[in-house]
Amino acid sequence: MTKTFLPVILGTDANAYGLARSFNDLYGVKSLVVGTFLLKECQNSKIIDSKIVKNLTDEKVFLNTLLSIGKEYKQKYDYLILLSCAEWYTNPIVNNMEALKEYFVLPFMNKEIKDKLEDKESFYKMCDEYNLPYPKTFIITKENQKDLKIDIPYPLALKPSNSTLYSEVNFEGKEKSYKINNETELKKVVNQIFESGYDGHIIVQDFIPGGDDTMYVLNCYSNKEGKVKMMCLGRCILEEHTPYGIGNYRAIISEGNEEIYITIQNFLEDIKYVGFSNFDLKYDYRDKTFKLFEINIRQGRSSYFTTATGINMAKYLVDDYILNKDEKTDYNYNKFLWLHTPIKILKKYVYNKETLNEALKLIKDKKYKYTLKNPKDSSLIRNFWINRIYNKDYKTYKLYPPKKDELT
Repeated sequence: MTKTFLPVILGTDANAYGLARSFNDLYGVKSLVVGTFLLKECQNSKIIDSKIVKNLTDEKVFLNTLLSIGKEYKQKYDYLILLSCAEWYTNPIVNNMEALKEYFVLPFMNKEIKDKLEDKESFYKMCDEYNLPYPKTFIITKENQKDLKIDIPYPLALKPSNSTLYSEVNFEGKEKSYKINNETELKKVVNQIFESGYDGHIIVQDFIPGGDDTMYVLNCYSNKEGKVKMMCLGRCILEEHTPYGIGNYRAIISEGNEEIYITIQNFLEDIKYVGFSNFDLKYDYRDKTFKLFEINIRQGRSSYFTTATGINMAKYLVDDYILNKDEKTDYNYNKFLWLHTPIKILKKYVYNKETLNEALKLIKDKKYKYTLKNPKDSSLIRNFWINRIYNKDYKTYKLYPPKKDELT
């Protein structure tokens, strides 16, 4: 007897659509997306149903909403698979797993591991424990900010340690992360962040030189026993450069790296990680190492590149929780181009000619995909809005182009 399942995806952005498309590509199922607002990425879709709850980020409303969804849909499906596309959804899931497990499949780690990984400062302590390379780091607190003795040469990279807390504050000139060129800039930015009400620590690091194509992203899936079942590495060739969008990838070429795969697999399995994980890395040509920046305790917003290259993300969840299969681990080495921007933007702003030629060859060979351009989910109105989403980049990159002075 075939067992039925419904993916319940928290979020309505391109990440959510990529997950829904992964399930639909392989199994032909519709997903239910749940969020505070229905973004254009998930509107007018044939592969998605939606439920919008304005106060969903309130934990009490969140729990009541999900329990209500659980009671309603568990009567129609054998399994409800709950997935998150943002930290503000992951946190209340993990906090309420005992109540939610009555209705949902929950591919998430426990709260203790989540808390250690979510905070960048504690994540770097784990990197020390497991010999994982990361940029030289200094921690700024409210206590030491007036007497900073940082033994890292400028320029520095600066970012809040707790991105969830940082997302809750606003101030003029706020950026997702900062490049700091001197002590005056450092003091100004640190003061702005702390005065905004941010109550965590601030991380400053050695600024690793290099363009967009030195950034890498790794997607993994660990089964309910904590065993890694999928790994897919991608090399970013273009990212967003707006103040609060830096680090959002616009084009990725999937590829493989055995050393990275082995290192990260050993780490994830030792800590008994469960579910999707997403790592950001940068290649440091100075010492020829890949250095970790952070881990997202979910799939990343560009994760459809994993499905596009032939490693369908949905398969591992269904194998694990519904079919109870324990097959061999899949490591991707296939070259494929994932795009979230028009090809003309790629041609203009990928400055490395060798990288650009590699991307253009993949386009010529029809080895590329967009998350939101789905032949199975096409209509006049949807196509209109999806093209508008992508075409916004013409204005965005004109205002915030990649900086050529960071290429070396």
